[in-house]
Amino acid sequence: MAIEEVKAFFRAHGMEDRVLEFEVSSATVELAAEAVHCEPCRIAKTLSFMVDRAPILVVTAGDARIDNRKYKAQFKTKAKMLSPEQAESLVGHAVGGVCPFAIKDGVSVYLDESLKRFDTVFPACGSASSAIELTLPELEKYSAAAAWVDVCKGWEENGEE
Repeated sequence: MAIEEVKAFFRAHGMEDRVLEFEVSSATVELAAEAVHCEPCRIAKTLSFMVDRAPILVVTAGDARIDNRKYKAQFKTKAKMLSPEQAESLVGHAVGGVCPFAIKDGVSVYLDESLKRFDTVFPACGSASSAIELTLPELEKYSAAAAWVDVCKGWEENGEE
């Protein structure tokens, strides 16, 4: 089970006790926000795409949407999300629990600028009922992010936190 792999990943970093597991679903931004008692924008949603026949993950703020023009400028291809089956087989996590931790080799992680307005965010931990609160430096470190990117829209009008 992916949650166990993520917990083992954080155990190796002395942080397993920070992994939150819920009795309720956290599979969507809204459900996750209810579960962790925060604004939906602070949920760090992890979206999976295919670029040059390799899976990538883009972690965005909960209120951000992929901007196709910005995405194509960044990755030189049209944004095409992985199917739920592809996400699980290529990334290692099922939709609803996709996260940038304990992922399969060859998966690159990018963090979107929409996250930078927060001190902490809540990404999933490999299941549809889990999360962890991380600072942005922690998210960058533990996701082994390849780069910060600007590929989203819709969050700017929500202002500063």
